[in-house]
Amino acid sequence: MTEMSKIKHHLTGPLLMGYAAGTLPEAFNLVVATHISMCDSCRAALAEYDAVGGEVMMSGAPVAVAEDALNATLALIDRGVVEEAPAKKTAGGIFPAPLQSYVNGDLESVKWRKVGGGVSQMILKTSDEASVRLLRIPAGTAVPDHGHHGTELTLVLQGAFVDESDRFAAGDVEVANEDMNHTPVAEAGLDCICLAATDAPLRFNGLMPRLAQKFMNI
Repeated sequence: MTEMSKIKHHLTGPLLMGYAAGTLPEAFNLVVATHISMCDSCRAALAEYDAVGGEVMMSGAPVAVAEDALNATLALIDRGVVEEAPAKKTAGGIFPAPLQSYVNGDLESVKWRKVGGGVSQMILKTSDEASVRLLRIPAGTAVPDHGHHGTELTLVLQGAFVDESDRFAAGDVEVANEDMNHTPVAEAGLDCICLAATDAPLRFNGLMPRLAQKFMNI
């Protein structure tokens, strides 16, 4: 059994549906795409949502487009303005292709910035609707106790963490909302590397984390 076949915590139906429909913020899209590249189960579920979406489009009424739409598209192709294919995963690396394209490489390419308590982060550039960052939590270290003003998606890429709800290892994704308060703790062994997206600031319960929050952009 491979490590990825041991994934226990998956994306929710609404997240997969939003990804298929193109309605999620870019930051959430990155977490979803990265998890899907690691998880056969969610990849299969996404294919079903895509199929349903295709049927809906086929049954809908035609929509008028500009007369020059085809020529404009062909002109863009001729000029080479096309979306670049995701980078291939580096042999021995831990970042799937969707994430590598944002980092321009694998773990060795990450420009870490310390945020306190031994934890480091790198904020990735995405649209303004939500933010996404890589987190390195040293083995045995706890992230300050916090709640959420919105939704937080946390995907484990290396190591594992535990909190009040369960254990999350490589490939697992935790979906947290306004009802959750937790204190994630990285397990002993490997440092825990996570990809985390939020659409609202976290709600730290301790005074020092609250004072430092604006400097960490969390």
